Amino acid sequence: MKQLNYIDLFAGAGGLSEGFIRAGFNPIAHVEMNKDACDTIKTRTSYHWLKENKKDTIYYNYLKSDSKNKEKLWENIPENLINSVINKEISDETLPEIFEIIDKEIDTNKIDLIIGGPPCQAYSVAGRARKDMDKDPRNHLYKHYVKFLEKYKPKMFVFENVPGILSAKNGEYLNKIFKAVRNAGYEVAIPEKNYLNSKDFGVLQDRKRVIIIGWKKELYLKYPEFEITQNNFNIKNDLFSDLKPLKNGQGTLDAIEYVKPTTNYLKQTNIRNGLDFVTQHIVRPNNDNDLEIYKIAVEEWNKGKRLNYATLPPRLIKHNNIHAFTNRFQVVNGNGISHTVVAHIAMDGHYYIHPDKKQNRSISVREAARIQSFPDDYFFEGSRTAAFKQIGNAVPPLMAQKIAEKIRDMIWKNT
Repeated sequence: MKQLNYIDLFAGAGGLSEGFIRAGFNPIAHVEMNKDACDTIKTRTSYHWLKENKKDTIYYNYLKSDSKNKEKLWENIPENLINSVINKEISDETLPEIFEIIDKEIDTNKIDLIIGGPPCQAYSVAGRARKDMDKDPRNHLYKHYVKFLEKYKPKMFVFENVPGILSAKNGEYLNKIFKAVRNAGYEVAIPEKNYLNSKDFGVLQDRKRVIIIGWKKELYLKYPEFEITQNNFNIKNDLFSDLKPLKNGQGTLDAIEYVKPTTNYLKQTNIRNGLDFVTQHIVRPNNDNDLEIYKIAVEEWNKGKRLNYATLPPRLIKHNNIHAFTNRFQVVNGNGISHTVVAHIAMDGHYYIHPDKKQNRSISVREAARIQSFPDDYFFEGSRTAAFKQIGNAVPPLMAQKIAEKIRDMIWKNT
C-alpha cells in the first residue's frame, strides 16, 4: 500500500505524531511555536531515521551521554528532516512563510492527512473563566487550520481538543469549526458520546478528548468505530514498579538502570522497548510543608478518601481560599489508573503525588511520560519544567496509534 503523508499542526512534543508514525504514516512537516517542543520532535525524528537506517546506536549513545549535544545528534540525519520541524507560531503573518517552507519539501498534491489541535487551554473551562473568549486569539486558531485544508486538500484530517470545546459559548465555537471545514469541502463528525477516553485505548489514564475527524465530501465516510481495550493493569504494579524508588528532589535526567524486570503491560504497549536503561527519572524538590501534606494525602487516599485541603491542620494551610480547589493535592491512584495529566504539572506536583508514602514526593518526569504512554526512549528536550509541560499537553501515543490505524484503513479503502 502507498505511504501516506501528513502535516502536524500545533504539534507539541509529538505525541499525536508518534502514533501516526507507528501506524505507517510519513510526516512531511511539524509546525509548533514552542522551541523546546520543536527540539523534542527533532530528536525524535532523529530516532526514527536512525532506527530505520540501522544506526540507532547513535541515538542510544546520545541518551546515555551525560552532556547531551542535540545539535550534534541532529547532524546524523538529512538536513531536510530537521528543517521540516518548523518552529513558528501559526498566524496570518507567518502562514506564507510556513507554506513556503513546506512547499520546498513536497509535491503539494501528496498530502493525505492533516492532524493536530490548537492549544486546548483556550477552550478549557478554567481558561474561559480567565479570559473573554472572543478576545482570546487562541480561540480563532481553527481558522488557520482550515487554511491548511484549503491549500493542501488532504483526504482527511484529525482535529484534537479538550471536552470544553463542546460547551464553549454554548457550542458556538464547535459550530463555527464545523461550518468552516464544511465550507472548505469537508464533512466532519465527532464520536457518538462526543469524546474519546484514553483509558479505552489501553492508556493507564482517565483522559477525555474531543477527536474531530473530517474527510472530503466525495468520500462519503463516517466516524470510525473504536474497539474498547479492556485492561486489568494498574499504575503501581504494572507501570511504575521497575523504576528506581526516589525521594523528594532526587533523580537524574541521565541514564539509569531499571531495578526490576519489565511487566506485561510495559511490553504490550512498547513503553519499555528493549533498552536496559531509562532517562529523565527525576523529581522536583518540595518544602517541608508540602511534604507533610503529601503524607497526609496518601494516608487519606489509602483509607479511600481524597484529601480536602480545608481539613488540614491550620499550620499547613498556606492558601487564603479554602473554599475553592479543595482538591489541590491529589494522589495518583496506584491501584488503578491515573487522573488526567495536564500542563499544570509543570508548575508544581501537588496534583500528582506518588502513591508510595515511603517515597513521599510527586511523580517524576519519566513517570508522567509513562502515564501518557510515551516509550522510555522518548527524550524530552529542555529543562525538567519544560519536559513536564510538553508531557501534560500531549496526546498519548498509544491512543494516537489506534486512531491512526483506523484513519489509515479508511484512506486506503477509499483511494
